[in-house]
Amino acid sequence: MAQLDRFLAALVSHRASALMLGSDVPAQLDMHGTPRAITKTAFNETQLLGLLQELAPGNARMALEGGAATDFAYTSDDGTFEIHVTARAEGLRATARVQGASQSAAPEKSAPVTEAAPLAHDAATAAPTRTSAPSAHVDESHTEVGMPGASPERDRIEGMLRMMVQRGSSDLHLRVGEPPIVRVDGEMVRIPDTAVLQARELEALVKSIMPERNRGEFDNSSDTDFAHDIPGTGRFRCNVMREHKGTAAVFRIIPAKVVSVEQLGISEEVQKLCYLTRGLVLVTGPTGSGKSTTLCSLIDLINRKRSEHVITIEDPIEFVHENKQCIITQRQVGVHTGSFKTALRAALREDPDIVLVGELRDLETVSIAIETAETGHLVFATLHTTSAAGTIDRLIDQFPPDRQEQVRAMLSESLRGVISQTLCKKVGGGRVAAREVLLSIPSIANLIREGKTFQIASVIQTSKRLGMVTLNDALIDLVDAGQVEAKEAYMKANDKTGFAHMLRNRGMEVSFLDPTAEPPAVAAPPGKPDLAGKAKVGAR
Repeated sequence: MAQLDRFLAALVSHRASALMLGSDVPAQLDMHGTPRAITKTAFNETQLLGLLQELAPGNARMALEGGAATDFAYTSDDGTFEIHVTARAEGLRATARVQGASQSAAPEKSAPVTEAAPLAHDAATAAPTRTSAPSAHVDESHTEVGMPGASPERDRIEGMLRMMVQRGSSDLHLRVGEPPIVRVDGEMVRIPDTAVLQARELEALVKSIMPERNRGEFDNSSDTDFAHDIPGTGRFRCNVMREHKGTAAVFRIIPAKVVSVEQLGISEEVQKLCYLTRGLVLVTGPTGSGKSTTLCSLIDLINRKRSEHVITIEDPIEFVHENKQCIITQRQVGVHTGSFKTALRAALREDPDIVLVGELRDLETVSIAIETAETGHLVFATLHTTSAAGTIDRLIDQFPPDRQEQVRAMLSESLRGVISQTLCKKVGGGRVAAREVLLSIPSIANLIREGKTFQIASVIQTSKRLGMVTLNDALIDLVDAGQVEAKEAYMKANDKTGFAHMLRNRGMEVSFLDPTAEPPAVAAPPGKPDLAGKAKVGAR
């Protein structure tokens, strides 16, 4: 079901003349000359454009992308609708009417989309900062429409997501034969006093919030990614898949507020990468290591300090950036573009200064990203690698052997920095990032060009004065500061032998290195969430 289907259903059920949509105003029904708001929050232009593109056929979708006016027909379970969209330069507006319905009111009497009726929020809070549609929950003081498209399944799964946020969890896992499971401070915990989920029940739950496009993708490929908003609660990145027991789903909370580089403790040397005019900057780490949050903070710094055009290509859009000093164009793969490589190639014709690629997934995307960085643009991207040297090897190894020497030369010229991070559990609760930092200097460029990436770790170690940091040094700094336990840091280290040596040199307790040793008694850290003593599962 497309997100606007709920609003079209309200148009039919209330026998309204038209559904009227506009950027920065609530959705309204034209009740034969009288406008009635049916949402408490307003669309912004990006949201409205994305929702209309979800309905539009090919030619109309292209017109929408180009900012032109267009008309098209759309058929849902509630009937066929004629949709008229104005040119974006005139202020994005859309009107939907039931096809063939008599327009009893003359055009000049048809109720315009207005901002005349402030709803439960004032104007400052009504403008959303997320990309998906405002909730279809209706202000009952203005209309009797109710909640078009609401269902018990949707209410139930959104209740689970609210519970996840209330417990301070980062992820919610739904599995057949299990109760809901949340990840708290990196550990998996079953929610107490909740029933196990059955196969049909779970599929109905996830499909109740799944956009129509993703339903088709899920039916064809057995997995799909999308984002879901709950106004007043937060935004979630969702993945639904099939496994041997049936449907399964994972939901990750996306912080509603953009986190700044200062709040994340990102070093001044890394911040300076945001002031470059060209080159490639990579943020890497395993899944769930906070790459998106770090990238978001870097883009926010650019948005505050520079005056540029930033294009982001994501799947799905997570953090939403409002224009500050920059103009920021955010495109979602599968909604606004077909693929990362298609959007990245198109970006070169869209007058960008800075391009963010959510993930370097394939050879062609990597190739275009390097070429884009070489041609005078600053490119940020992510990879699922665990070290700076490993990141460079991963990029080069994607290419066939006969092209690798050329790619090494290109990468040695274009690479400006690699931030490779992992999350550690903090003493007392919460998590903190340890970051390995590689910055481009002539000796690093030479090693890349000559294929001697195994020596990069040594150069990072000897270049601390320039702002470079090895992962071991970042981890031991957290241990020294009392933020992370020695055992936790050891588990996150790539070079465990070297890290154990650093611990011994500091005279720290390292009995955990000997599996036969009796562990010392340690009191539980304060502030850990109380989940009724339920067993933790699958901790990692």
